Amino acid sequence: MGKIAVLIPCYNESKTIEKVVKDYKAALPEADIYVYDNNSSDGTDEIARAAGAIVRYERRQGKGNVIRSMFRDIDADCYLMIDGDDTYPAENAREMCDLVLNKNSDMVIGDRLSSTYFQENKRPFHNFGNTLVRATVNGLFKGNITDIMTGYRAFSPLFVKSFPVLSKGFEIETEMSIFALDKNMQLDTIPVQYRDRPDGSVSKLNTYSDGFKVLVTIAKLFKDYKPFSFFGICSLMAFALGLGFFIPVFVEYLSTGLVERFPTLFASLAVMIVGILLLVCGLILDTVVKSNRKDFEARLNMIQMMINEKKEKD
Repeated sequence: MGKIAVLIPCYNESKTIEKVVKDYKAALPEADIYVYDNNSSDGTDEIARAAGAIVRYERRQGKGNVIRSMFRDIDADCYLMIDGDDTYPAENAREMCDLVLNKNSDMVIGDRLSSTYFQENKRPFHNFGNTLVRATVNGLFKGNITDIMTGYRAFSPLFVKSFPVLSKGFEIETEMSIFALDKNMQLDTIPVQYRDRPDGSVSKLNTYSDGFKVLVTIAKLFKDYKPFSFFGICSLMAFALGLGFFIPVFVEYLSTGLVERFPTLFASLAVMIVGILLLVCGLILDTVVKSNRKDFEARLNMIQMMINEKKEKD
C-alpha cells in the first residue's frame, strides 16, 4: 500500500472541518490528513488539529496558492484533494486512490455533475457556469471530462510534481483539467454524490467574478497550449473584417472604374495584413509549443526516475 496524502485547503471552514477530517481518517486510516489554513479567522486550524489533521499555513490568499504549496511540500504515492466544506462524500476516497495506486491513473475526477449536483446546489448560476465551462473546455481541447471544476480529485506523484500551478484562486481546477488534457495524462472519472453546504457554512466562490476569471483562464490556456488554433481564429476574423471593408470598394470599382473611398481601401488592406501577421505568429508559436512538449516528455521521464528511486529507498 502506497503512502496517501489527503489535502484539504481551508479558509474559514470551522463549521465543517472537524467532520471532514474525521470522515477521511475513517475512510483512509493509513493516510496523512493535511489541512492548509489560508488565513482563517474562525479557528479552523485549531479545530482541524484537534481532529487529528496535520495543520500547515499558506498566507498568500487563494486556493491556487494553497495547492501550489501543498504540491511542493508533500511527498506521497497518491494525493487526494478535497474541500473542507463537507460537500464531498468520503465513501469514494478508497476507490479513487486505488485507481492512482494500482491502475496508473494520473488524475481521478470526482464527478458531481453526473449525480446529484444540479439537485443539491441551490445556486442556479453555478449550475449554468459549470455546464458552460465543461462545454467550452471539452470543445476547445477535445476532451470528454464530465466535471471540470470539481474540487474532489486524486493525483499521481507524476502529475503533482510536473504540474505548473499558475492560477492563484478558484481557477485552479480548470487549469488542472486543461493541463491533463493537453499533456495526454491518464484520466479516470468516478461519479460522486454531492451535497450542498450545511447551514451556517458559506461558499467563498463568487459566481460572477470567479466565473469570469475561469473563462479568462480558459482563453489564456487555449492561447498558450494551442496557439495555431487561437491565432488562426483571430486571423480568420481579421480577414473577414478586411473583406467586409474591401468588397463594397471593389464592387464600386467594377461598376464605375473608380476608387473613391481610399481610406476604406487602405483600412481593409491594413486589417488583412494584420490577419497575415496573426497567422504567422500562430505558426511560429505552434512550433515553439511542440518543442516544449518534447522537453516536457523528457522531464516526465526524469521525474518518474526520481519517483522510482525514492520508492526503492523507502
